[in-house]
Amino acid sequence: MKILVTGSTGLVGNALVSALVKDGHTVCRLMRPESSVAGGTKDGFNVAWNPATGELGGAGVGPDAVVNLAGASIAGGRWSAGRKEMLRSSRIDSTRSLVGALAKMNARPSVLVSASAIGIYGNRGDEVLTEESKTGGDFLAGLAGEWEAEAMKAEALGIRVVLARFGIILAREGGALAKMLTPFKLGVGGRLGSGQQWMSWVTLEDVVGILRFAIENASVRGAVNVVAPQPVRNAEFTKTLTKALHRPALFPAPAFALRLALGEMADALLLSSQRVSPRKLEQSAYRFLHADLTRALTAILSVR
Repeated sequence: MKILVTGSTGLVGNALVSALVKDGHTVCRLMRPESSVAGGTKDGFNVAWNPATGELGGAGVGPDAVVNLAGASIAGGRWSAGRKEMLRSSRIDSTRSLVGALAKMNARPSVLVSASAIGIYGNRGDEVLTEESKTGGDFLAGLAGEWEAEAMKAEALGIRVVLARFGIILAREGGALAKMLTPFKLGVGGRLGSGQQWMSWVTLEDVVGILRFAIENASVRGAVNVVAPQPVRNAEFTKTLTKALHRPALFPAPAFALRLALGEMADALLLSSQRVSPRKLEQSAYRFLHADLTRALTAILSVR
């Protein structure tokens, strides 16, 4: 298959492209003007893409599938008005541009797998959340909702759309876990706030597996919760991580301190509770590589 990938330089994008190339697919990394587009890369080929104008390099025409992972890091900086606008533009505007480019193609892809996030549900306490659950009302929920709405417009073009709602992605090489490791290794990690908030996690290896599964299975469409089937409370996550690292958890972070340091981000990213179920994946018979947190962390931390 010929597969276009946006956001290919990120944690998920890099891992996915490598896996797709290994599977024998032809992968085109859609690169923005500010990125290098000279020649090919170790995995896949670079194709020029300008979201502002909708221009797409000729090599990107006629794909069988498209995976849209573009978006500035949610945790990349305090949420000022300017930062929020960047987060919106990098997701909503770029997805609108991408779907517009697909509309101009004579030979359109059969599927668009577009990133989203479980932040769409908002802070929901102990409620078990499935793909059918209502969405939240905070900034992240609104952002994800608009992002998904732009991707869904591809359905009118006869393209199957999968909305991959990512949970907390665990990987040694980046993302949330990588940021946690240093303080925990130094023995200064601890639970966040009360520690009672639910964390819906998934390993990077399963994320890649689920994206490939979504591309290949025509029965998978609409919102899909990309999370492991066993969410845990933050206190349990902390205990499991410290045990895996053979370190104590001595310094819990009070909610007020997190809010003082991070502002609105603290509630949305660290203190929010989302107990998410991967119901669609389970109904589709996807087989998780890592369903248990202890085994998942052991596997991740054993990689050198």
